[in-house]
Amino acid sequence: MTAPALPRHRVALVGRLRSFGGATALSWSGPEGLETLTYAGLADRVDARRAALGAAPRLVLLEAANDVETVTTLLAALAGGHPVLLCAPVEPLASGEAHEARWWEAYDPDVVARGAVLEARREGSAHELHPDLALMMSTSGSTGSPKLVRISTENLDCNAAQIVDALGLRADDVAATTLPLQYCYGLSVLLSHLSVGAGVLLTDLSVVDACFWEAFTHAGGSTLAGVPYTFDLLDAVGFASMALPRLRLLTQAGGRMDPASVRRWASLGEERGFDLLVMYGQTEATARMATLPTHLAAEHPTSIGVAVRGGHFSLEPVEGAPAGVGELVYEGGNVMMGYASSPADLARGRDVTSLHTGDLARFTADGLVEIVGRRSRFAKVCGLRIDLDRIEADLVDAGHPVLVMDGGDRLLVAVTGTGTGDVDPAAVRREVSERYAVPRAAVVVTDVGEVPRTASGKLDRPALAALVDAFGTGTCPTSSALSVGEHGDVDDVSERVRALYAELLDRPDASLDDSFVTLRGDSLSYVEASVRLEGLLGTLPESWHVRPVRELGRLGDQPGPGTAAENGASPGPTSRRGRALGEGPSRRHWRSLETSVVLRGVAIAVIVLTHAGVLDVRGGAHVLLAVAGFSFARFQLSGGPRSERVAHVLESVTRIALPSAVWLGVLTLVDERYSWWNPLLLTSVGGGNVHAQWRYWFVEALVHVLVGVTLLLCVPALDRLERLRTFAVPMGLAVLALVVRFGLVDVGSHHVNGRPAMVLWLFVLGWAMARATATWQRWLLTAYVLVVVPGFFSDPLRDATMAAGLLVLLWVRSVRVPAFLVPVVVPVASASLFIYLVQWEVMGRVGYSALGAAVALVTGWIAWRGSSPLVEPAARWVGSRVSPPRTPVS
Repeated sequence: MTAPALPRHRVALVGRLRSFGGATALSWSGPEGLETLTYAGLADRVDARRAALGAAPRLVLLEAANDVETVTTLLAALAGGHPVLLCAPVEPLASGEAHEARWWEAYDPDVVARGAVLEARREGSAHELHPDLALMMSTSGSTGSPKLVRISTENLDCNAAQIVDALGLRADDVAATTLPLQYCYGLSVLLSHLSVGAGVLLTDLSVVDACFWEAFTHAGGSTLAGVPYTFDLLDAVGFASMALPRLRLLTQAGGRMDPASVRRWASLGEERGFDLLVMYGQTEATARMATLPTHLAAEHPTSIGVAVRGGHFSLEPVEGAPAGVGELVYEGGNVMMGYASSPADLARGRDVTSLHTGDLARFTADGLVEIVGRRSRFAKVCGLRIDLDRIEADLVDAGHPVLVMDGGDRLLVAVTGTGTGDVDPAAVRREVSERYAVPRAAVVVTDVGEVPRTASGKLDRPALAALVDAFGTGTCPTSSALSVGEHGDVDDVSERVRALYAELLDRPDASLDDSFVTLRGDSLSYVEASVRLEGLLGTLPESWHVRPVRELGRLGDQPGPGTAAENGASPGPTSRRGRALGEGPSRRHWRSLETSVVLRGVAIAVIVLTHAGVLDVRGGAHVLLAVAGFSFARFQLSGGPRSERVAHVLESVTRIALPSAVWLGVLTLVDERYSWWNPLLLTSVGGGNVHAQWRYWFVEALVHVLVGVTLLLCVPALDRLERLRTFAVPMGLAVLALVVRFGLVDVGSHHVNGRPAMVLWLFVLGWAMARATATWQRWLLTAYVLVVVPGFFSDPLRDATMAAGLLVLLWVRSVRVPAFLVPVVVPVASASLFIYLVQWEVMGRVGYSALGAAVALVTGWIAWRGSSPLVEPAARWVGSRVSPPRTPVS
């Protein structure tokens, strides 16, 4: 089919697609890895889709997703002069209605586009469409309001050029769709990059997903955009220590970021070689109006910077505002045509020349713009601009007596006692989330009963907001009984996660902003934590240990995957509630355990059974050294300060060395085969050749390696290098360790394969495995294993066992096991250190048999549980000497 001639009014950037030829336009993760589409290929697809849409302009409702088909349809419509009504994918509610039903009713689109499917509702158009009209988006992000922003072809071209200029975008840049395309900020990222021939990685993955970073690195990602919530997730996932060689630019918009965070990210960028650009915008300005260049961020973190090229800011006086403060007004070619409230408005031309932003602002002495407040009752939640009055009125009309307030990054809803009948806060929270597409984790609903009032009898909204913020979702017994800060902002699932951490890690101060890592959990507590969380929330993401409790709570509290709850915000984790909390047969009979957990449990059981003479499978202890390195990278090498990292490692060393030293000290007193080198964990330095003295080589080697790594982390330059080259550093150490592995450096002849220097390569190999995010890195480590392992022992079967364990750790992230095995695997894996310590003494008395092995496993578990109240306080005390544990404010 031949595409119709291009209309006079079209978006210019679309017409330039073919000029970029064979350059990569789009990339995405497919079954065979990263797939790509050139600009020429994209232009062909756009032409074909434009022909399918027809020559006569029609109103197109596009259900947007971050995929090739959405981009193709969008560009085809823009090229063909078909105005696009951009919205999130329509997901049916339990009631059978749809999130965007009011849009269908209000605008009656001529074509509905879902993926590659074009559903034509009529041949021509039922509307009169202005030739300049290109795009319509919701004025408030995704509240379902029929009030739309009318954006012209000129607006799109102008703002794309403004962003290219402000960001210095180049043809060799590659961006990722960290934001939904139906959100003006996410759409701006796409169009600005395509306008210069740059690449765009299409993905719905969250930045906390390891697969996102694998794709981003593979695609050569150089620019990354996010709302403040995105940056919180980046902190949680340890972004500061990631190796992103091509990253040159981070942009932040979608709400105010804390000034301290602006300074910190700007400083990190200076250290790591990327720029941070704070930006300001609204849908009514197509996307963005101002930027704060990197070199000004540290000195002016509260400013939004200056207007983009061709734009101009002014202040309009506001009655009662302080001197120098007024409503911020913007003028420029990116200002919308105007609003639309009905189909009749689609025929109107431009009726807006300046944009009254609704934000109160002032100019600094340096000519920068600083936002100081809001003129009207709007809030920004996860990058969405929400009309508080509208939501409040809608809920009251529905019979819910509520008051709605801005909670910064959350929506605060107070249920009052003035309605008819009982109101369930959880039901109100669910309705707000589903009706207005606000992430449920960002909605706090409290039944406050009687509302606080001022001395004059007026409603005291600030006090009410503080009450809701302090108590969280639920029922407040009496307003007067609560004070701000007495309760956290919690929901049931998040609180259960917090309580679980408080119990397992003996941290009653655990807050909703803590993660397993910030609470200084380690590999010994990790096993039980991961399994119990998996039982509570469902299949856990690989990065669960660095996610805040609030974020984990969303896994078990949000509706199913693919809902519109993430509209306008950085894509977060998809819910697995149906699988996590359901009662299906699969859930009852099978559980998913992380591979490192299974390896720990299986390895220690096989070690004991081999020592008991029941099995003859050797090499498990050496696999456990790699597992220890794997856990070290995940838990100790967080993105926190160097002192915090060192403190975390020292705590882990204490958890291993203290019970080992005590146990070996007792053995030395009662058994002449042992020497005082054993409790000092220095047998490899001054011990003899008595076999019994070398039984605990594994503990000694692990402690020596951890202490050595701690000393390396104490060196600022090495600490910075590890954060900058997260994979290269352990890989380099693994190569250096081969000088001992292959005998180039002599470390002694007796029990050589158990000496710390000889097994260092296993620990750093596990470290590198945890840092391997790209497929080529895993293949490199596979080659390393296949070259280094053969010949390590004189027994080929033992070598094969160790190689198999290492490759499973490298390639398999989780294992499905029968549910009845979980109560066996988890305690054994958790108590692996203590089982290793007591096995010989127990079996020496009970017998080297299957019974003796079973008694050793149980005794080790009892010793682990019994010693925790003594070991944990000692470990925390050691760590606190270097860096006091952080206690985030919830």
